Amino acid sequence: MRLERLLQQQGFGTRKACRKLIRQGRFALAGAPLTDPFVDVAAEEGLLLRVDGEDWPYAGKAVIMLNKPAGYECSKNPRHHPGIDALLPPPFVARALQSVGRLDEDSTGLLLLTDDGALIHALSSPGRKVEKRYRVTARHPLDTAQIEALRAGVVLRDAPQPARALAVEAADAHTLLLTLTEGRYHQVKRMLAAVGNRAEALQRVAIGALRLPADLPEGQWRWLAAADLELVWRKTA
Repeated sequence: MRLERLLQQQGFGTRKACRKLIRQGRFALAGAPLTDPFVDVAAEEGLLLRVDGEDWPYAGKAVIMLNKPAGYECSKNPRHHPGIDALLPPPFVARALQSVGRLDEDSTGLLLLTDDGALIHALSSPGRKVEKRYRVTARHPLDTAQIEALRAGVVLRDAPQPARALAVEAADAHTLLLTLTEGRYHQVKRMLAAVGNRAEALQRVAIGALRLPADLPEGQWRWLAAADLELVWRKTA
């Protein structure tokens, strides 16, 4: 693949802009400067690009995790708050990375983003029953009846079938760890409301066996390795 095309594919601008970037000496491949935009380069995983002094691994399909803070919408056309694109570097925005599922504006935690449509479809498919684990802060003290009702299932307005938690654990009087395999609209909040409580804060802490890293600050992102993706499919409950 021509170098200018490869850089365009990776989100560094139009073909013309990438050609200019290369000719200006702002690009290096595996540490070696290249100034010919028409040189052929083998596009393969493990290739290390360096643009404006910053290293970028080549990725045919980009997959990252983001520790989403409150105050951002998981939308390409946000209405009331900034979109999560504001937290990403320009190449990811140019590649139109999409979130795999959504977190509400006031919800935080683990969010996966990718430009791999097949992966988005697979992870979003109800039949795959991908587990999502949430830490929920409840307004009122939690009791045994509420926890048992969440395990047994509660009926929400948009479906006759009860919404059940795969696993429920009370960490303390106001904190609940809830594992779901569904993704209904505002599901966690509505389930808490259905048992007579209210979710004051909501953080996604894991998808499958992939946990939100303790050393990933809110608003920061990290590449996902193949081993990380394997964890996403793993059952834990």
